[in-house]
Formats: sequence, C-alpha cells, structure tokens
Amino acid sequence: MIDFSLSDDQKQLQELARKFTKEEIIPKAAHHDKTGEYPIDIARKAWELGLMNTHVPVEYGGIGLGVLEGCIITEELSYGCTGISTAMEANTLAAAPIIVAGNDEQKKEFLGRRLIEEGKLAAYCVTEPGAGSDVSGIRTLAKKVGDEYIINGSKMWITNGSVADWYFVLAYTDPTAKHKGMSGFIVPRETPGIIVGKKEHNMGQHASDTRGITFEDVKIPAKYLLGTEGAGFKIAMSAFDHTRPAVAAGAVGLARRAMTEAVEYAKTRKTFGQPISSYQAISFMIAEMAMEIEAARNLVYQCAWMIDNGHRNTKFAAMAKAFASDVANKTATNAVQVFGGYGYSEEYPVEKLMRDAKIYQIYEGTSQIQRLIIAKEIFERG
Repeated sequence: MIDFSLSDDQKQLQELARKFTKEEIIPKAAHHDKTGEYPIDIARKAWELGLMNTHVPVEYGGIGLGVLEGCIITEELSYGCTGISTAMEANTLAAAPIIVAGNDEQKKEFLGRRLIEEGKLAAYCVTEPGAGSDVSGIRTLAKKVGDEYIINGSKMWITNGSVADWYFVLAYTDPTAKHKGMSGFIVPRETPGIIVGKKEHNMGQHASDTRGITFEDVKIPAKYLLGTEGAGFKIAMSAFDHTRPAVAAGAVGLARRAMTEAVEYAKTRKTFGQPISSYQAISFMIAEMAMEIEAARNLVYQCAWMIDNGHRNTKFAAMAKAFASDVANKTATNAVQVFGGYGYSEEYPVEKLMRDAKIYQIYEGTSQIQRLIIAKEIFERG
C-alpha cells in the first residue's frame, strides 16, 4: 500500500527546519546576498541543532538520517535562501564519498571528529577549469611516492572552497586508464601546498563560497586514499545518487518560496479595482506553479526513498534533479512576471530568487547531463 504521509519524526524535522528558516535564514538572507558574506553563524547554529551532517551514521556520532529526511530539511532551508542552504549542503556532498567508500578510520576522523564533534565544513573537489560535466577531462594528478601521494592540479567552482576543513579530491593515478585510472582522496585543509583562489562573484547564491583550489606538490599519507586506486570515478558518481535528491529538494524549496511570494502579491495588488489574482492570466500561472512544485517534490521523495531502501536510483535522481531545476527556474521567472516592474527591483525577493534559481540547472550535473543519464538508463537498462 502506498502512503504519501510523513511520519511523526519526519514532521518534527520539517517543523524544526521550518522554524529555523523563519527565525535565522529569512531575516538575514538579503544581507548575505548583498555582501556575499559567508553565513558561518547560521551554519554553526544549524550544526548545533542537528540540521547539518544528518547522513553521518550513528556509530560515528551522527544521527544517521536517510536521504529522504535530508531532503525534507533541505527544502525548508532552501525556502529561506538557497545560497545559505547550499553553503551548508556542501558538507553532505563532501561526506558522501566517505560514507560510500571510506574505511572505519577515515569515517572516525573526518565524519565523526571533524564534522560531528568539531562542526567543521568540507568541500567536494572534482570540477576543473577544463572539466565540468566531462569528468574524464580532469588533469589533476596524484603520484604515489613511498607511503604518500603527491597531488598536483587545479579545481574550479568549489563550494566552501575557503572555509572547508578538508576536501574530497578526484585525481588521476593512472591517466592512461581513463576513468578507471581516477582515484579519490581526502585532503586536510592544513596540508602545505593548497592555494585557495578568490571568491567568485556569481549571478546568484552569493552567500555560497565558490572558489578555485590549486594543489601544488600536496603530500598526503596513503591512508587518505578512498577505497582502492582506480575506484575514484565510481565513488564520485555514486555519491551523486545520494546528493542529487537533496539538490532537487533545494530547487523545490526555492520554487515554493517564489510561488508563496507571487500568491501574496497577487492577493494584495489591485488593478481596475480588483486584485490581480482574480484575473485568469494570473491565477492560471499560479495554478501551474502549484502543479509543477507538487510533481517535483514527489520525484524528489521517490528517488530519496529508493536509495534509502537499497534500490538503485540513478535514473530517478537524474529525473528529480532535472525536473525540479526546470521548475525552480520557471516558477521564479513567472513570479517576477506576476510582480511586474516591482519584480525586477532588488527591493522585492523574487528578483533574488530568479538569480538564485539558475545554478540548479548547472551544478551537480547540468540539466543536459541529467537527460543523457536518463536516456542511457532507459536504453541500456530498460
């Protein structure tokens, strides 16, 4: 029997995240958007409340929540500000490879001690200046010398770049083997040779700290290799099955906020003596927002439920990511249209929502890459 209701525990998490968003994120979102200041105080409070690092297993000090619970939290945080929620969600992406492939010692140090006990931040370093969606195009190399690896290369568009305590880094240990020659590493921030670039001034999500990271003869102990040599690509990609549902949930949260703002404005803005909500052109636009947001959320919940219950969710995670990203962009754009000239002004929140929405169609795999994944799953797996 299918049951679409949330459990009591899930409802409590949702309410906690919603209350946190109302009190801590929404009042400060405009400030962080204008200044680009990293929301470290907000992240710290979220960590103290248990709203970060929720996927860390209980045996390493975490609360061991599933991907679905993480999506419920992320939607609420993203309703407040996706720049701030992305800054916090970066920990989930960085931790996913360790959860998937780390050994007991690695999990104790980087999940248990650094993330849970100390409340540190982390970053996922895969994208490079010449390698985005085409991960096989990376040039970063890791050469084993004795009981160490020496890493050289540059990464780009790294969320939490300057605030991370450690990085997950994908590098070639055998360039001749193509994707089977890639390996994954944990690189502590304090390691000599790491150069952090300038903060990128992006179109939206200004609170997120996005930078280039350069590794110059960075020496790390061999014990920081994740899994085995050559397993890096598989580890990095499998992490997306756990994290793309949450990214899609963030897009749903943004779309929901845009719709809320459009509805409230449409009820109070009057033309020719009546609220614009009474006009079919506006009410149909709102109705379409509502339909698409519900459809996107159901895709998010489905792909999250699948991975939590041991099912392969690659196709559905790609569907959720692509669809929710498109819904976020369409809803934010139409919200600006509902506001008319006011929507184009920085004084109203829908302008920010429209800028923030675009990145959802780009990061963690573009919308075009998601469609390639979906098509491949259909034709190769049925």
